[in-house]
Amino acid sequence: MRQLADLADTTVKAIRHYHATDVLEEPARASNGYKQYGTTHLVRLLQIKQLRELGMSTAEIRSADDSEDMFFETVRALDARLAASIEREQKIRADLAELLAHRAGPDVPVGFESVADGLTGSDRAFIAISTLLYDEQGMQDLHEIAEHHQDTDIAFNELPADASAEAIHAVALRLVPVLRRIHESYPDTRIPPQPTTARRREAIHALYQSLPDLYNPAQIGALAQAYRLTQDNGSSDEADT
Repeated sequence: MRQLADLADTTVKAIRHYHATDVLEEPARASNGYKQYGTTHLVRLLQIKQLRELGMSTAEIRSADDSEDMFFETVRALDARLAASIEREQKIRADLAELLAHRAGPDVPVGFESVADGLTGSDRAFIAISTLLYDEQGMQDLHEIAEHHQDTDIAFNELPADASAEAIHAVALRLVPVLRRIHESYPDTRIPPQPTTARRREAIHALYQSLPDLYNPAQIGALAQAYRLTQDNGSSDEADT
């Protein structure tokens, strides 16, 4: 067995595994008890090694032996897996390129590198938690919202925890037209996310639970007021002044 392994540039352990998984036939034994490997075993071992290097599992190699149609079906399935893997790796390389181009730190969620300078640490943390809740399109929408409304964010970000009721209301009024534009452009933001699954329910809970940890009471108050005003058509004139 050692000689066969060396000749095929593989290992004894691999050959034993191929015997155990029935992809390589066990040879007969000589009178001295040693296994007698021949040309057919060497050719089969080289074939197995080639298929393994192409990415086939021993189970796939075994099933591919049943017929030529099964073999090509296995090859097509393998090709599809490789195509998906290449696509994922290309996406990762694109994300890495964005990190390098914008010199974004490890706290910047992937995909938000270009707007990272306008995000506070709390914003970055909130976006990171949001990835638990939203799909790719939802995160793209969130990116666009962050990109187009950074001017209003300045007043919100600078609102101190001990801000007066008047200061909180003033910031809320500045947020109202922004929220209305967001609701018009992204209708799904009109209502809070719904707990359609247990995992989604947990994600929503984590998102809401994070608010007091990421934003001060005045900021949360301004957000709550702004959201109420956007729902109150009677406040249109006051909010747009």
